[in-house]
Amino acid sequence: MGPVSMKPIISDRQKKLNKSPTLYLPPMAKLLIIITVMFIILIGYGFFEAFWIQIKVTKITDADVPPSFKNTRIVFITDIHYKENFAREQIRKVVEKVNSLNPDIILLGGDYVSYSQDHIKPCFEELARLKASIGKYGVLGNHDHRENERLTKECMRKAGIVCLDNDSLWIYKNKDRIKIGGVGDYWEDLTIIQNTIHDVDESDFVIVLSHNPDFAETLKTNKVDLVLSGHTHGGQITFFGLWSPFVPSQYGQKYRTGLVKTEHTQVLISNGVGFASNYPIRFFARPQINVIEL
Repeated sequence: MGPVSMKPIISDRQKKLNKSPTLYLPPMAKLLIIITVMFIILIGYGFFEAFWIQIKVTKITDADVPPSFKNTRIVFITDIHYKENFAREQIRKVVEKVNSLNPDIILLGGDYVSYSQDHIKPCFEELARLKASIGKYGVLGNHDHRENERLTKECMRKAGIVCLDNDSLWIYKNKDRIKIGGVGDYWEDLTIIQNTIHDVDESDFVIVLSHNPDFAETLKTNKVDLVLSGHTHGGQITFFGLWSPFVPSQYGQKYRTGLVKTEHTQVLISNGVGFASNYPIRFFARPQINVIEL
């Protein structure tokens, strides 16, 4: 006779009592938890993206670019919006990134500060460290007019940045030249393009700085080859980079971001470096430093 099994006999009732208690959640509660977790993840990503600067390279092929300027590297930065939550440390990092690109020309598109004129001097103390082999040029944006236009221009000058609001100059390389001009802010100033194109032919290569891209709709000349703008922040909060519920433009999504061809010219709209609101958040509209290679 074989050994007798000594396994205890456990009743069905005892099995049920020994089971770990399970937390029951109704379907609606589960859905709310999932939505809350997703919301927290999205908000966290939005805060991360606000400081995740992209180096975006755009190659401009144009027959008007003279031989000596081919392979010239232009770095364009705009919409810094120096404020309490985007102050010296962040600007210093931007300056270091720009300088590491070894630009020939640095162009700045305005909106250097937000909410206080006290931010103007420290902002330009950092921007004074920008280095370009040919020069640094910029225009003002709508926020700069609202904070202190005179002080902004004075600080630009001290930082070695030539203000091109309704002004222009020829840039020479060997025997060749290109024209760089600017216009005043479309919302807060006059936009006098004649001060740039009065002495150019259609065969000249001409770049115009305009903080607001809507200005491009007013151009009725073929003498401007490229307009550089910011202002729209790429929409800042977008539906996966495809559409934004709010773009500060009269033309909807047209001038939200990227290279846009118009009847008379082409416009490169940067997402900008900073953020206009008090809240450091972006969603599929990464901040940008733009590199233009001729």
